[in-house]
Amino acid sequence: MKKDSEGRMPLELTVGEVAQRSGVAVSTLHFYETKGLIRSWRNRGNQRRYPRVVLRRVAVIKVAQKTGIPLADIAEALSVLPHDRPLTARDWQRLSQTWKRQLDARIASLTSLRDHLTGCIGCGCLSMEECPLRNPQDMLGEKGAGPILLEADEQVDAD
Repeated sequence: MKKDSEGRMPLELTVGEVAQRSGVAVSTLHFYETKGLIRSWRNRGNQRRYPRVVLRRVAVIKVAQKTGIPLADIAEALSVLPHDRPLTARDWQRLSQTWKRQLDARIASLTSLRDHLTGCIGCGCLSMEECPLRNPQDMLGEKGAGPILLEADEQVDAD
């Protein structure tokens, strides 16, 4: 990245510079922008320019995505934070606390799945009373006949 005539880093970056520094494709940056995760402006030559603070924002997005946080949840969390300053340690603490709860729930669900997997033969026995993996205490019997997906199980657990 080029420094200005006084040896300082520029306050604004081109989309190519952001892509190079963040390790994210230009098309991904454009996608993030359409989703409201990052912002740019246009210079007089109609070229996108990003504030330097976008680099930390992109890093947070990538970390959250790597942990499995859906992009919609990332966008919602970032929507309350300003775009004109770097995310602070306090900002990160608030974000990570929210995401930690989601990750803990996902880890608990996966741990339960792992622990009960050996006892399940994958027969689709959701109407049986004693399936500890998919239908403990026949909780789903009240929901009707037929298979119930894992996402529906998570809703039942949340109730």
